[in-house]
Amino acid sequence: MRSADRRSGPEPRTRPESGTPAPGRRRFLGYVLAAPTLVAAAEIGAAPNAAADGIPSAEITDLIDLNDAMTLAALPTSHLITIEVDTDGTVAFALPRAEVGQGITTSTAMLIAEEMDVPLDRVRVTLADARPELVFNQLTGGSNTTIATYTPVRVAAAVARGRLLQAAAARLRSPVGELTWKAGVVTDRAGRGVGIGALAQQAASVSTRQVSVELKASDRFTVIGTPRGRIDALAAVTGRKKFTLDLDVPDALPTMVCRPPTINGKVGSVADLDEVRAMPGVTDAVVISTGVAVRARTFGQCIDAVRALRVAWRPGTARGKSDDTVLEELRAAELPLGLPPLTPSVEGSFTFHFRSNSALEPNCAIADVRPGRAEIWASLKSPIVAQQTIAARLGLPLSAVTVHVVEGGGSFGRKLFFDAALEAAEISQRIGKPVRLMWHRADDSRQGRTHPMSTSRVRISYAGDTVLAYTQRHTSVATDFGHGFGEIVTALAARLPVGDIGFSQTYFQLSRSMPYRFGVDSQQLSETDKGFNTGSMRNVYGPDVVCARELVVDRLAARMNKDPYAFRHAFLHDDRARAALEKVAEAGNWGRAMPAGTAQGIALQTEYRGVSAVLVEIDCRPETVNRPLRDGVAGPRVTKAVCAVDVGLAINPRGLEAQMTGCLTDGIAQALTSSLHLRDGYFLEASWDNYFYTRQWNTPLELEIIVMPDTRAEPGGAGELGVAASMAAVACAYGRATGTMPTTFPINHGTLSFAPKPTVPPIPPSPADGLDHAY
Repeated sequence: MRSADRRSGPEPRTRPESGTPAPGRRRFLGYVLAAPTLVAAAEIGAAPNAAADGIPSAEITDLIDLNDAMTLAALPTSHLITIEVDTDGTVAFALPRAEVGQGITTSTAMLIAEEMDVPLDRVRVTLADARPELVFNQLTGGSNTTIATYTPVRVAAAVARGRLLQAAAARLRSPVGELTWKAGVVTDRAGRGVGIGALAQQAASVSTRQVSVELKASDRFTVIGTPRGRIDALAAVTGRKKFTLDLDVPDALPTMVCRPPTINGKVGSVADLDEVRAMPGVTDAVVISTGVAVRARTFGQCIDAVRALRVAWRPGTARGKSDDTVLEELRAAELPLGLPPLTPSVEGSFTFHFRSNSALEPNCAIADVRPGRAEIWASLKSPIVAQQTIAARLGLPLSAVTVHVVEGGGSFGRKLFFDAALEAAEISQRIGKPVRLMWHRADDSRQGRTHPMSTSRVRISYAGDTVLAYTQRHTSVATDFGHGFGEIVTALAARLPVGDIGFSQTYFQLSRSMPYRFGVDSQQLSETDKGFNTGSMRNVYGPDVVCARELVVDRLAARMNKDPYAFRHAFLHDDRARAALEKVAEAGNWGRAMPAGTAQGIALQTEYRGVSAVLVEIDCRPETVNRPLRDGVAGPRVTKAVCAVDVGLAINPRGLEAQMTGCLTDGIAQALTSSLHLRDGYFLEASWDNYFYTRQWNTPLELEIIVMPDTRAEPGGAGELGVAASMAAVACAYGRATGTMPTTFPINHGTLSFAPKPTVPPIPPSPADGLDHAY
């Protein structure tokens, strides 16, 4: 991988002749808080500028998008996020977000290190417990963390730095203007130095004081914009990093749940509860709202007990449903495309099947519920809503429930939902003991969160070389937003330029974009069927909507006898998008001669003030498609991928490269292999071994991530940015390689390459034939 040369930042702000600071974007108010050592906070009083870099457009998201709404909702409590300087010279910050592998603890530490001129390894970033006073300022999602915290964190750091300089001036008896600060040490002209740790108590305040600070100009950055390794990398690779199941909570014994054979089924009766309680190692077995919980000395004993339970189940919310019946529901709920156009047009109709929202780390939580209080440990992206819901379920006041946010091993939106934490709390309350709950892989595949099945229809009308109108009607199984996003949109409803429409439609409108000059743009969402456990999987609606759009863009280019790259380039209305598209076309050698059965595909997406362009090459030749794999799906292979990404200001280019690599892997999976098969009210997949996320056999042999030069003074969203363009580029490449535009995704969904595991018992036996498959 490589990063392109980076442009210099914006010109430094000029000052008036009086010497007083000029009004500008770098001057802010902050607070020195009353505390034994130095504690500083920010005050951010105005909403961010939501204008899209001066680009004239009628798009809602050029005025305000979902990310702007989330940032706006977080502003009123920004002053409650504090930075503390400790006497050992370290700087501590409790980040009110969830680190699940995306690298936000590293990028946040970089912001603090930059503004305070301290070594990165002297910054300690932890995760804050649930803090209900933060209201909407403790929700991780929508690629919003860096955008929403960029200024508040820097302001708090600048306040701390200013206060420490004042303390140093008093200690060294030297004017502040004659002091230098380097690597956390303040030095006067005589060479006398003092570390910030020695100044921490002197710089503290006995009362809260408001101060004015000016942030460092971008042309002085030495940390922001430089590629840095993750601050937790060593702990991760040496096994010292602690995840939820690693925590040492006294008497929190392994716990698992026997779950229904169909989605959201309920316990009717249990025939052998007493016998199971008497099994080796089992301490408790109780009926709960989601099944039958078993607590034992080991997880192996939990599995044995779950498999031994004889439960009569009541039907669930998806009784008798299959891929075909859900598709019929979707077709019935589709909104019309409108009257047939009077000019030529191209159309496409697409189906996107259910996809698993499972993370690499098993869904898990620890709970210790005692009379009058509860304590929870879990990886949670919406801990405030989790705390509120758990308190209500347990019948406890909010103040009696403590929720600790633990670093997680992946999410893809899964950990916006706190079902494991809620379930663990319920079990602990029922048995009066701490529990260490782990979902089996089969539990999360079959009863966990899924990306909704959907259809998307697109029509583009044109006359000559002019595109007149773009119409898209996206129809989806209902997406569950009961994790905190809903409350944000509800609270800001009167301030959003979307009119009086439903919540899902509001989310859809604020998260979509149209990068092309395609005349009248009409995109609408329709939802149906709330019987599934859906979730905000990475990029939510984006991958399906953009994939459908880009495929029809390819079809329109062919109808106009235009090259797909040249056609897109001609119709883009954004210089940043054009630059990214040009870069991938150049780096990927667009248009090169390729063997029959192989082809290139190119696609682009703009969202959350960021741009991603992706070029891939795919091999659809029979010898590749029909590669023999044990219980697996081979199919086409993406052999090369190039991604150019522009997020405005890249805090950590190395972290951004990692994010885009993950986005590419997601996009390839969603285009080719990753889906759940619904039959008789349950999903056939029961683990990662038969859910085909991108594997080594489908990983590109050549991969290049190009971080574009900085184009804005502030960062845009990155966590989800590359998924949609990657999926669309793979789909377009497949269409060009085979001569047939794909309309059902993933492309290999029709191939069931494994024997489904039984649903009763719900947990399959642990495999014992590993040596038979060793290489």
